[in-house]
Amino acid sequence: MAAAEAAVPALPNSGGVGAGAPSGTVPVLFCFSVFARPSSVPHGAGYELLIQKFLSLYGDQLDMHRKFVVQLFAEEWGQYVDLPKGFAVSERCKVRLVPLQIQLTTLGNLIPSSTVFFCCDMQERFRPAIKYFGDIISVGQRLLQGARILGIPVIVTEQYPKGLGSTVQEIDLTGVKLVLPKTKFSMVLPEVEAALAEIPGVRSVVLFGVETHVCIQQTALELVGRGVEVHIVADATSSRSMMDRMFALERLARTGIIVTTSEAVLLQLVADKDHPKFKEIQNLIKASAPESGLLSKV
Repeated sequence: MAAAEAAVPALPNSGGVGAGAPSGTVPVLFCFSVFARPSSVPHGAGYELLIQKFLSLYGDQLDMHRKFVVQLFAEEWGQYVDLPKGFAVSERCKVRLVPLQIQLTTLGNLIPSSTVFFCCDMQERFRPAIKYFGDIISVGQRLLQGARILGIPVIVTEQYPKGLGSTVQEIDLTGVKLVLPKTKFSMVLPEVEAALAEIPGVRSVVLFGVETHVCIQQTALELVGRGVEVHIVADATSSRSMMDRMFALERLARTGIIVTTSEAVLLQLVADKDHPKFKEIQNLIKASAPESGLLSKV
């Protein structure tokens, strides 16, 4: 804790909050709504680490489209107070996460420097089963070309490639940041989280691939739960069943996830006809994306 800050008040030893805390860590009671869960954080942990711990403990219950305030229980006042500026955990304490009443509007602005593309499971064995697979391959390839032009990192996953094959040959993976096999449906693997942590200021993920109602949906929900804004590219995303696809996109849109198109994404990323890469992006979109059976099924 900075010298200018008051010491964190110690709590009476009640309920075994600090039991079993590893050496070099400080026991903390994390409270949210009616819940209170004991855990620990490294000595000197500040606001960001506390938020990460709240997400790990309560992520499935948090609406990440709302603002939150972290408060500290102060013995001096007998109640919670807003976390002091520059706060760092030095002693056992109790904190809580309080949602504000103001709903945040998801604006959906895309900036190349804060955007990553996720290409999900565009694999050979899915070709005969996924509706309009040829069309979404074509659009997916256009998105990856746009990412290369604009210098946007791309993360690619392959679902059980030993059994389902590699990414289709039409998708050019030149220059992608990461290609990972997986068995989990969501793309949010430890290696993916580590890769995102290496990219400063990531705010938005542009997500496309298969299947909409399984891997795409679960990836999108996990990312939103971590505070990342998600854009799903409807003309590059499909399923075996159009009913599954339609209801997945409707559900995701209701959660604040942005359902968009490849052309909208690419033009939003250049934003200005005077952008130095505009002509190259314009050449990509001169031919419109295929108006396949996906169009009437969104």
